[in-house]
Amino acid sequence: MNVLKEHINKTISLTDEEFSVVELFFEEQHFKKREMIIHENDQVDHVYFIVSGLLKLFYTDAEAKEHIISFSMEDWWESDYAAFYTQSKATQSLQCLEDTIVSKLSFNDYQQLLTEVPKMTDFFLKKAIGGHISNQRRILSLMTMSAKERYEQFLKYYPSLLQRIPKITLAAYLGLSRETLSRFFLESK
Repeated sequence: MNVLKEHINKTISLTDEEFSVVELFFEEQHFKKREMIIHENDQVDHVYFIVSGLLKLFYTDAEAKEHIISFSMEDWWESDYAAFYTQSKATQSLQCLEDTIVSKLSFNDYQQLLTEVPKMTDFFLKKAIGGHISNQRRILSLMTMSAKERYEQFLKYYPSLLQRIPKITLAAYLGLSRETLSRFFLESK
């Protein structure tokens, strides 16, 4: 809970009393590498704060091709947000790339938390805006940048992930072949 408290306090200020209420709504859960947290068509009842580990959020198309939407590491939040906020079935899947520990928050507890600690509304709004900005950056990069520019942008924003994500997975995320990614990797050393 200290990790969650520090994370929240980077965005808003909570008193110890307020945080003692906040922490009641979260539950810690452990997952193993390759374990699925959300499967497509699951009911999505939780958002996840990553305490430690690494996740990938992806969509599988009709031809069974995997499209990686995002990676999430320590101090980040992840879920199939459309399914969570609309309380509908998942269209995306969430899988652990490493052993992972999360603090999860259910939809009902999320609603109650916002009522009991109104400052958390501002916290989640700021997190949503940050996520929206990141998603727009990713969409624009896929539409307007060369493969090399997408790789360089990834290095700029997420340098610590380079050694943690399997090269074939990173290549798929960037829309590159593994060979092209390897060449960019060697050129950047």
